[in-house]
Amino acid sequence: MLQRDIELVVLERDEKARRRKAARARLNEKLRRGELPTFQEIVEARGLVVRERRDSIFSDAWVPLALLFLILGLAGGRNAALLAIGLIMLTIHLVASWWQRNALVGVTYLRSFDRTRVFPGEPVTMSIEVDNRKPLPLTWLRFDDRLPVAPLEEGVIAEVTGETQGSYNLQNVFSLSGNGHVQRTYTLRFPVRGYYRVGPVVYRSGDLFTLFTVERERDYVQTLVVYPRIYPIEALGLPAREPFGDLRVRQSLFADPIKTQGIRDYHPRDRFRDVHWKASARRGRLQTKVYDPSTGMNLVVFLNVATMHRHWMGYDPAQLERAISVAASIASYGVEQKWGVGLYANCAVPKSDQPIRVPPGRSPDQLAHVLEALAATTEFATGSIEKLLQQESRRLPWAATLVLVTAHTSPDIAAVLLRLMEAGRRVALISLSAEPLPALPGIISYHVPPGIPAPPVAPPTGLDSRALSEASLARVPVPEPLYDGPEVEG
Repeated sequence: MLQRDIELVVLERDEKARRRKAARARLNEKLRRGELPTFQEIVEARGLVVRERRDSIFSDAWVPLALLFLILGLAGGRNAALLAIGLIMLTIHLVASWWQRNALVGVTYLRSFDRTRVFPGEPVTMSIEVDNRKPLPLTWLRFDDRLPVAPLEEGVIAEVTGETQGSYNLQNVFSLSGNGHVQRTYTLRFPVRGYYRVGPVVYRSGDLFTLFTVERERDYVQTLVVYPRIYPIEALGLPAREPFGDLRVRQSLFADPIKTQGIRDYHPRDRFRDVHWKASARRGRLQTKVYDPSTGMNLVVFLNVATMHRHWMGYDPAQLERAISVAASIASYGVEQKWGVGLYANCAVPKSDQPIRVPPGRSPDQLAHVLEALAATTEFATGSIEKLLQQESRRLPWAATLVLVTAHTSPDIAAVLLRLMEAGRRVALISLSAEPLPALPGIISYHVPPGIPAPPVAPPTGLDSRALSEASLARVPVPEPLYDGPEVEG
């Protein structure tokens, strides 16, 4: 299980569940009393947000005017023309009002995807099914569905809106007979990683001559997750074998003298060879090494989302995406080596003010957890990466290797890395800065210059997103609740 810090919408889901429970209680109470619930009460009990608007060319004076014609016709000796006009007007109003109330009753709009987790550039097939579950035919029925990207099919009516990241309106118009069914399929392709919302959807219908219309907006929203790109470790300029040194460990019940857990004050019963002389000189008193009985290798990736030396300088989107892809590639490499893999990042995911924390683990779902977290990564830093390194390193196994991925290396970052190394930590630095690496003796350092890694021509191989269990991915919170059922009017 992921820690509470990365649970993006738990509170929001709890609030929605509370409101839905209260609405269901009110609905059940009304049914027990033998009263018929309204449409709004039904959709509230289902947890759906509905906004309805009705338009008509009929004014408020239409019915009084029709009655006036009938009265004048009767008062004028049953004038046939006046009576006919009054009856026609009254009939049109009654038929129009009835049609308006029942046009969207039993209309079902179902949006489905062949997969909800993909890599950039991979196609996603979206299917739309519409049913008219009543005998009344619909001469026209229009749906406006909000999409984050434009469909690839030609001839699709898609209008660009004014949203920051781009949004498209997919407009579908149908003519359905009574109990009719129609299905359409579209292909979506997402160029960059992230969380993408599909929806909400707006229903519209009316009579043949559009004398009246009824419009309902449903909060029918689904989320698609696009993972960051993953590259082979050699594409990053790192050695294909042992890029972080010889990390093989022995399984033993005894302390491993190769792996230092930390230091503590010297005790007379301690072995003299276990004295940590550098730490003793620095603290002014004898310090003893504490060893860890290593049972396995852990690779923990620390991602610095700050791409500039100062926060007021903004951020570099291209550098941030490079850093995220490098972090994902290193995590994927660790999983391939059957190591325990974790991820920490000094950024707030949507609807959270806490940094990303994915503790190291070896479960089959671990890579999916890491990729989910990286897909939600934003440019908004919750604090410095130096502070995050200091805080989280205390909670990590001492046999773990800490790999920092950063777009720049400040003197403060270098000082923290050196202190961690002196405390017995195995530390590695991967810098994406155009500047040369600082001198960090004893620390494994790599420089990934601009332009590396190069964008792949085809989706990455060696990791099939379809093979990642949807059940395991569902354990990782997403920005918005997913609703996969059909939307039914009425």
